[in-house]
Amino acid sequence: MSSLTFGSVLSLIGGCFCLLVIVLLIWLVVTYNKLVRNRNQVQASWAQIDVQLKRRYDLIPNLVETAKGYAAHEKGTLEAVVQSRNAAVAAASADPAARATAENALTQTLGRLFALAEAYPDLKASQNFSALQAELANTEDKISYARQFYNSAVQTFNNLTQTFPTNMIAGMLGFRAKEFFETGDGERGPVQVRF
Repeated sequence: MSSLTFGSVLSLIGGCFCLLVIVLLIWLVVTYNKLVRNRNQVQASWAQIDVQLKRRYDLIPNLVETAKGYAAHEKGTLEAVVQSRNAAVAAASADPAARATAENALTQTLGRLFALAEAYPDLKASQNFSALQAELANTEDKISYARQFYNSAVQTFNNLTQTFPTNMIAGMLGFRAKEFFETGDGERGPVQVRF
């Protein structure tokens, strides 16, 4: 009888071990799939930033050309906008930190272009310039939303890759934390409004 009891105990231990292995495997699969879904969400949200930035890049040459007709002697400002746009396009394949730096520089030079429009009433009154400026403002809003969505996706992914016990699986399978798309120091300061 003691051998039956010993055999029963062994089969109970073996059954518990098999159940534990099955539960562990299911947890591994679920965790891996969750990491992949969140990584894909980060990549998709980054692609949305790319779409909006491409739209921005396409609008800028038209805006500069329109401004050239009214403010021909402001060549330095117009060239700075074009150079900043080209630098931002060149940074398209860079990491989020380098790309954010290039985009922030472009935003600052665009601000100079819009300030230029204030100095030239004919340019400010131009329907073409106003339409392009409105379209660019709309695009900037979309870029801002895309950045927020991207940063939210990065936060969710980073939380997964850095919290226990998911971080063990993430580390073993090569899932690494992603960088946020941060604003430049100039965009963090107070907004100046002039009437």
